[in-house]
Amino acid sequence: MKIVYNERHAQHAAQKEFFRGQLVDAFEIPARADYVLQALQASDLGPFVPVVDHGRAPLERVHAPAYLRFIEGAHAEWQALGGEGEAFPAVWPVRSLRSDVEPRSFAARMGLYSMDSGSPLTAGTWAAAYWGAQASLTALDLVLAGERSAYCLTRPPGHHAGADFFGGYCFINNAAVTAQAARDAGRQRVAILDVDYHHGNGTQAIFYERPDVFFLSIHGDPQTEYPFFLGHADERGAGAGEGFNANYPLPAGASNEQWFEAFEKALVQLNAYAPELLIVSLGVDTYGGDPISHFRLDEPEFRRMGQSLASLQLPTLFLQEGGYATAAIGRNVQAVLAGFASTAQGQPGV
Repeated sequence: MKIVYNERHAQHAAQKEFFRGQLVDAFEIPARADYVLQALQASDLGPFVPVVDHGRAPLERVHAPAYLRFIEGAHAEWQALGGEGEAFPAVWPVRSLRSDVEPRSFAARMGLYSMDSGSPLTAGTWAAAYWGAQASLTALDLVLAGERSAYCLTRPPGHHAGADFFGGYCFINNAAVTAQAARDAGRQRVAILDVDYHHGNGTQAIFYERPDVFFLSIHGDPQTEYPFFLGHADERGAGAGEGFNANYPLPAGASNEQWFEAFEKALVQLNAYAPELLIVSLGVDTYGGDPISHFRLDEPEFRRMGQSLASLQLPTLFLQEGGYATAAIGRNVQAVLAGFASTAQGQPGV
């Protein structure tokens, strides 16, 4: 399995975040990727491949150009206004307030283009997110060229970012960007399976009315778990996309048996859809020791997950999402990828 690593990820290094209303030390930190890198370097999974710059165009196929311009220049604008440290949003255009006009005020635009106060903009946010998308596209290139699978190690994650907003530590939606790029490259049916503890609300919203990208997610019930306002079981897509969105919300504290029951149902749906490419939003914050999540998976379960994904015999692209127990994230990611690789060996080519 070839691995693409975003070496620029550490340029986004938040110090603080707002978590459930309190200012706390940031959970989404460079050490997350460092631990995964160490685990992969110590394994024999496969070679590392350098990142190729695909430019801005693939990002603009998913994200609004005005939004991308804002993220690119936001921290410099914040500093020019006298701001110090990290920039946080503080006001949002909810319900009856207008969101169709871009205000001149920086504070207003921070709210216009965000969904929460837990995702600070730093001096290196744009660079880390931009090159994360390029790393994801590089990994996609490998799979489109005939590799059985590839893994992209990057941060910040992406699945909470919508077409024109950031949040949940996410700024550019790598899964959506790669899915759209695969479609543009001629793949007729693409599936995105999100196994992060938190629902990939941004990915769902981007493809909700489309039948060419099937989004499936297993996650904590939004009644109690972030992102709270999307991810319910009755969200099945709309218009031409009806039936091409599947959510499996599980209660906090759900057992491993409950998780795998939902996972197997999702795999049945994937088989029925018969995608030409499977993109896995690989969050390992389903780990029992994760500080902001409430499932119980551990190394054996992560290996089983990888083995089950390989049994689909699909070209598969893994993109790193969440996982905040930094000391454990490396072995958990390695377990998924090793389980996949060991099962994929000897299978017929795809």
